[in-house]
Amino acid sequence: MGAFVLASASPARLQVLRSAGLNPLVRVSDVDEDAVSAALPAGTGPEQVVVALARAKAEAVAAAFAREGADILADAVIVGCDSMLLVDGVLHGKPHTPEVARARWSVMAGRSADLLTGHCVLRVDGGSVVAAADDCSRTTVHFAKPEPEELDAYIATGEPLQVAGAFTLDGLGGWFVDRIEGDPSSVIGIGLPLLRRLLRDVGVGVAQLWVGAR
Repeated sequence: MGAFVLASASPARLQVLRSAGLNPLVRVSDVDEDAVSAALPAGTGPEQVVVALARAKAEAVAAAFAREGADILADAVIVGCDSMLLVDGVLHGKPHTPEVARARWSVMAGRSADLLTGHCVLRVDGGSVVAAADDCSRTTVHFAKPEPEELDAYIATGEPLQVAGAFTLDGLGGWFVDRIEGDPSSVIGIGLPLLRRLLRDVGVGVAQLWVGAR
């Protein structure tokens, strides 16, 4: 098996994969997520939205390698992901500002919401995409209700500003998650059970990708 490419800037996704025996090549897609979402047909469901974003990221990276004439396209797997929190039927991505993060937590605290993570896997061979598979994982997150001073301190760290739903499971935000129902790795950003199935769908066994297995 050739290169395994992660089309994401997320250090959390990279760490999940490294902990699971992979050593991905990271290539950031620079996809305009708002533009991709706006171009989707009216009525597109939330799961389809995150899958479309994941697909756009993987395809953008494949196209960038093609423009560069990169040898990596001789044999590679490219994985794109996108996570958003579904609260009361509304998808929420990264808040970016303390004000938005605080507003999100005012709705989330003490409640439950679904973390949706879209995955797209492209198998590339001979410079072309020869197989593709995508799907979405859904995990229910039960949030605690932080004390005001705890929430102030959390937002002040900056951590919730650049993560989907304004929280993490594997960082400081984990203090404010009571429990989850579903796959923990998908909440962090890339679901290993779903990724394994999608890799199999494009003809790649996960053991082929483990470091030292080649």
